[in-house]
Amino acid sequence: MKTAVFMGLVFYALTVCIHVLIISGIIPFTWVNGGRSESFAAQLPISIISIFISIIGGVFTLIAGKNIPHTHKRGITYICWLFVALWSFGFIQQMFGTPFEKTVCSLIVLLGVISNLRMAIEKR
Repeated sequence: MKTAVFMGLVFYALTVCIHVLIISGIIPFTWVNGGRSESFAAQLPISIISIFISIIGGVFTLIAGKNIPHTHKRGITYICWLFVALWSFGFIQQMFGTPFEKTVCSLIVLLGVISNLRMAIEKR
């Protein structure tokens, strides 16, 4: 479980880093979101929301790994399976995206799929 939690935290940290790099202009906004963002102003809210979702996901990962105490074993497992489905769908979407998404983002999302899958199937 410790490895799964570590992988999950790395996944969310890398996601935050990518969006911070997009907001700071180091990564062009045309490289993400399938290249569909018409302007930086259109991409900015997407990146900010993604950062907040990633922070929430990181906190959930700590809860699922029992680093933060909880008593909802079954609910945590269901949410992990939901994340497996969502990140699997996200991985497929990355394969239809820009070259940056295909080479970099897809590997990061795959890390999220694997970590949530491990958290879903391991005993708590």
